[in-house]
Amino acid sequence: MNKKIYLDNAATTPLDKEVLDAMLPYMVEHFGNPSSIHSFGRQTRAAIEGARKTIAKLLDVTPAEIFFTSGGTEADNMAIRCSVNDLGIKHVISSKIEHHAVTHTCETIAQEGKAKVSYVNLDKKGCVDLNHLEELLKANPQSMVSLMHANNEIGTLLPMAEVGALCEKYNALFHSDTVQTMGHYNIEPKKLKLHFLNGAAHKFHGPKGVGFIYISNAVKIHPLIHGGSQERNMRGGTENLYGIIGLAKAMEIACRNMQAHHKHIQSLKTYMIAKLKETIPGVKFNGDADGNSLYTVLNVSFPPSDAAEMFLFKLDINGIAASGGSACTSGSNVGSHVLRGIGADMERPSVRFSFSKYNTKEEIDFVLEKLKMLYPAEVKS
Repeated sequence: MNKKIYLDNAATTPLDKEVLDAMLPYMVEHFGNPSSIHSFGRQTRAAIEGARKTIAKLLDVTPAEIFFTSGGTEADNMAIRCSVNDLGIKHVISSKIEHHAVTHTCETIAQEGKAKVSYVNLDKKGCVDLNHLEELLKANPQSMVSLMHANNEIGTLLPMAEVGALCEKYNALFHSDTVQTMGHYNIEPKKLKLHFLNGAAHKFHGPKGVGFIYISNAVKIHPLIHGGSQERNMRGGTENLYGIIGLAKAMEIACRNMQAHHKHIQSLKTYMIAKLKETIPGVKFNGDADGNSLYTVLNVSFPPSDAAEMFLFKLDINGIAASGGSACTSGSNVGSHVLRGIGADMERPSVRFSFSKYNTKEEIDFVLEKLKMLYPAEVKS
């Protein structure tokens, strides 16, 4: 059987066995509807509230500020749309390299005439120009800033404390999509002056289809999804019971082992960068790979080649799972909006390798050997 190596953890991660074990009883034995008043419902309601308390404690917020969602996309929509609809936001400041859950939401509210949207300047590594951000905040009262903590394609990190301080200075709301960093960094929303942030369980070895949004008790919004009175009247629909249990358990594990996982995964990324520089002449890296970057993501820019178009396919044939960008846009031929947004050379094929606690140095060696075989010695001039 051919060896298979998974290096697309920014798209999704494998489910942790400990998480599955926590979920199974709520898939089979404890099946009551949490809104039911009988003992079956009370039991599952208690489990959901226990999960909420776990997440709140890990973020150092109150349980009343945590709301469960279907994932990061719903939470992004909720934060931006409800701020415009309910909190008098007339201007949204974002960037052109955000996840499409943010960029498409911003485009839609602008097209609907509900709010003006501005895009902050970025450098070639995807770093936010804080001076330009301050200019935009100064010139536009009733603003909301929506900038992700770490870019999902190139890994560039946002200086959250500095952005939070600027938002506080100009009385602006601050939302950050923390889907890629949740469980990888110690994030304390109150210290960072955040009004909204969100997470998705499947990015840190939890189940798919479940996430959460933090909404500061300093703001009051109406639901994005109407229906029942679930989530304290903030999100209609029967709760994803075993998903919520899995989310809390996965986050608990990730935070418990954060330092060890950080050290292990960073060592794999550093090793791969060094070996790629040794073995493939002309290789470059998108974002700030050697500096202020998410340690789970490495975006490699290979020299132009006639073989570029089939490169990802050839990796897959050789048992290596990686991506050319966000999994949310796979199948699209328009190219990465993130790479275009930082002015990357679109003639050079780029591959995102993303790592998890389950990857090993031996796997990286295998991938490096395959890359040497697959990538031609001759490249376009």
